[in-house]
Amino acid sequence: MSLITDLQWRHAVKAYDPTKKVSQENIDKILEAARFAPTSSGLQPFKVLVVENQALKDELAKGALNPDCMRECSHVLVFAAWDKYTEERIDKVYDFTTDERELPRGRFGSYTDKLKSIYLNEAAEHNFAHTARQTYIALGLALAQAAELRVDSTPAEGFDNKVVDEVLQLDKLGLKSVSLMYVGVADASRDWISTMKKVRMPKSEFVVEYK
Repeated sequence: MSLITDLQWRHAVKAYDPTKKVSQENIDKILEAARFAPTSSGLQPFKVLVVENQALKDELAKGALNPDCMRECSHVLVFAAWDKYTEERIDKVYDFTTDERELPRGRFGSYTDKLKSIYLNEAAEHNFAHTARQTYIALGLALAQAAELRVDSTPAEGFDNKVVDEVLQLDKLGLKSVSLMYVGVADASRDWISTMKKVRMPKSEFVVEYK
């Protein structure tokens, strides 16, 4: 099947069956799609936190606009971005890249110096705005991978970031939550949108061409 077919299949599930779980194999594939997302300068300035523990999901649900989805889905994926760029973070990524490619240390020195001169002179909130935007690329790929696997999912921004950050103690990781992805098995009897036609604006309205 094609990617377009997969995207036509998926929808944002509104209700999950709490008695059913998504296999670890499929969760791993979804996470791999997110891990291979392109990022600015290859820095991967975010992490994905996987919440399966029911008590934690119940706590997180206290800050959600749709708490039932969070409580009843199989897994909650939390896309959390670096709170800021630091010299240590940039060096860690490029030292790892250098070693993996079996290149001499310092191979990217001039490039990382340039990155540091840009990011380290910006305010932390500007750094976070940049890192946060990149999480959406990973979220999109994770949603596409779930669709290919025919795993039900829901992207979500309707939650209190402070609640999520506090429950998961993201400050200790130097992270801030950006978006969520619920993964599970839809409850057909309550997932009211599943029987409705999928609607997107027509190409003529969506695409602006310059020829």
